[in-house]
Amino acid sequence: MATQTPTVGERTILPTSIKSFPEDNPALRMDGRENFHQERRHHLEVLGLSNLAETRSAPIGRVKFAGIRGQYGKVAVRLFYPKKSEDSCRGAATADVKIPALVDMHRGGYTIGSVHEFGNGLRLLAEKTNAILDDYEGVLAWTQGEEGASRGISAERVLGGGDSAGGNMTAALSLGLKDEGKQPMKFQILLFPEARLPFDTPTAAENNSGLYLECNGIFSLADHYLPRTPNKYYPPSHRYVSPSIQKTENLTGVPPAAVFTCGFDSLRDDGVEYANELESIGNKISEAAKASTDVTEGTKKLASA
Repeated sequence: MATQTPTVGERTILPTSIKSFPEDNPALRMDGRENFHQERRHHLEVLGLSNLAETRSAPIGRVKFAGIRGQYGKVAVRLFYPKKSEDSCRGAATADVKIPALVDMHRGGYTIGSVHEFGNGLRLLAEKTNAILDDYEGVLAWTQGEEGASRGISAERVLGGGDSAGGNMTAALSLGLKDEGKQPMKFQILLFPEARLPFDTPTAAENNSGLYLECNGIFSLADHYLPRTPNKYYPPSHRYVSPSIQKTENLTGVPPAAVFTCGFDSLRDDGVEYANELESIGNKISEAAKASTDVTEGTKKLASA
């Protein structure tokens, strides 16, 4: 099958506005120099929705809060309703029109970040797509079930998406649901996904440091994500850790995907590689490995700050 996806990622010129943001906020970085508790605090101080100027707060139809009982405790859920979904906003199960939902798994190296930092970007996305957004991977089944229906969500149109580590978890969850024969997500949206660990790609050297996310930071964060205990150890090559290094035939049957990459990102080639693998087995790739060649990693969060 002839591929339509580019096999090589590219970068052009980084705009001054993006280049200056990390320079103006030197504490905001993911480079492994500080422990992740400090990095979490810096991110919340700079990017937390409550700390943004009122003029930077994106408008949204309505925000609702909910909670579900997860395997390890209560999972807080935040739902962003676009202005055009007033029937669904009322939470009426009898609403004539149900709208799609996107369950978003945010970035942050598996350890950093919260909905307080990503809420502004999710507001923008909700209004652009006219979909409801829930933040957290564990709400997928909840969103597809009766609870989602009572909130105006179409169970057949629940998508999964995420950026960076969230893209990794989206791809991994897609595989896991397929392996276990569970209801799949309708579509997967992978924004500059961390499709494998570790990586030895040209972009890892090209964008190694100085652009917010650094390779040393990725390895440090991955170390937290892959705990080493006497009884259990998940290697970086595990199927649900590095989807892109699995045999391509083992990826058959995952939902259609849209893959987006950033030019100034050490994960760029991971996304391009994974898009090509999915396309080679007949997966319907939308906007195949669409590249924003002039932006850096973390654009969904940084763009709204």
